[in-house]
Amino acid sequence: MGLLDRIRKVFRGSRRNIAFFIDGPNVIRKDVHINLNKVKKELEKYGKIKIAKVFLDQYASDKLIEAMINQGYEPVITSGDVDVSMAVDATQQAFNPAVDIIALMTRDADFRPVLIKAKELGKETIVVGAEPGFSVALRNTADHVILLESEEHKIKKHRRQSGTEPKKAVKDKE
Repeated sequence: MGLLDRIRKVFRGSRRNIAFFIDGPNVIRKDVHINLNKVKKELEKYGKIKIAKVFLDQYASDKLIEAMINQGYEPVITSGDVDVSMAVDATQQAFNPAVDIIALMTRDADFRPVLIKAKELGKETIVVGAEPGFSVALRNTADHVILLESEEHKIKKHRRQSGTEPKKAVKDKE
């Protein structure tokens, strides 16, 4: 960290600024069930969220867009590939001296180069993800990982632990 960066940090205080990007089609899905308010609370342990964008495709419903706005996210609607738009925006913020942390909420390994570039530029990186399908490559590249359990995953886990999960039939070997 250079002298200018240290001076900026002193004037900003110890609170670091976060640019947070959500891969909407990948994580805002019925099979994942993520609570975005919990995500914000987890991220705020690392700093102050200054940029919060959710990237959606052109098929996103008006209700979803309104819900994202009501939760404090800036929706970015794209008619092309959502991943490309989000990667470009996140990489651009990695060059922003007012941003200390790049946080990505995705399960997709396509964003690994964004994390690598942000780290090369001296930024801390956080990846927020959930099962199923959370990329091991993303987990191993980011400085910090926030692994969320979807509500459905918690229910399945609870069923297995309590023994209420239906048992699988075992075939006899004859």
